[in-house]
Amino acid sequence: MSNIVVVAEVRAGKLKRPSLEAVAAGLQLAAQNGGKVIAVAVGSGLDAAGADLQKSGAHQVVLIDAPGFANFSGDAYARIVTEQCKKHAPAAVLMAHTAMGKDLLPRVAAALDAGLVTDVVAVGFQGGKFTAQKPVFAGKATLHVQATRSPFLATLRPNNFEAKSGGPATIEKIAAEAGNLLSVVKEVIAAAQDRVPLQEAKVVVAGGRGLKDPEQFKILEGLAAAFGPGVAAVGASRAVVDAGWRPHREQVGQTGKVVSPTLYFAIGISGAIQHLAGMRTARTIVAINKDADAPIFKVADYGIVGDAFEIVPALTKAIAALTASK
Repeated sequence: MSNIVVVAEVRAGKLKRPSLEAVAAGLQLAAQNGGKVIAVAVGSGLDAAGADLQKSGAHQVVLIDAPGFANFSGDAYARIVTEQCKKHAPAAVLMAHTAMGKDLLPRVAAALDAGLVTDVVAVGFQGGKFTAQKPVFAGKATLHVQATRSPFLATLRPNNFEAKSGGPATIEKIAAEAGNLLSVVKEVIAAAQDRVPLQEAKVVVAGGRGLKDPEQFKILEGLAAAFGPGVAAVGASRAVVDAGWRPHREQVGQTGKVVSPTLYFAIGISGAIQHLAGMRTARTIVAINKDADAPIFKVADYGIVGDAFEIVPALTKAIAALTASK
């Protein structure tokens, strides 16, 4: 019982990138405990997603493909994933800490009578036991967890594990039925498809009240666009969202979304502790603010004291030129 099961997330037939990161975390654990990584995907029309998983480095890919699984159903997905977990008897089960992961994996943990660690930023295997690390107290401390029973289940914060490539893995397709559902999804109203989800973005360009006017967020949208399609997303502080300048889906912070991008721009954001709780695990933080004493500079890797309306356009121009040269 040393295998690692990774539950992949597929939306509208497309594999979500954090699932590839979860496979990478599984490979890390498998290298330490001598197991194999089995990626399990549930949905409808999984050929493209299966091809991506086949090249992810996983040793085996299991696809449960049926029309009844076209839309996510917590009870139906949990039942079929639990069946696969019992079949493969994994030592650990991993999934990305997304909206689906936060719904699905607790159900699976309950069905397996196992514990669950959520929002994990690092995993390990020491002394025959799995370990995990997760931020606590609004990101001001890190909790170190050691599993005491099997299987070990964890949801992984996106952008904390680097996706790998490998394969080709073997693919097993399983015919299954959704069965009697406790709830049924009738309609999905999706956001614009050209937007990269905030929690999955490699770069987040966030603005605060220092931008003075909601129209000024156009310069942040321009900076995000300069990185190219599918790379950057625009975020906002709570004060901006409360003022009605930006939608709540863009709010970063303790009462918004927690992000861990490779690069985070805090533009016109003072750096209240509630905001820091949502972005302080970013790998590189760049702060732009007129106030040299703004708290955001205490956590920033790079700080620019100056007028964002002058700095951001110049930065956008430079990044656009660099992107175009690649």
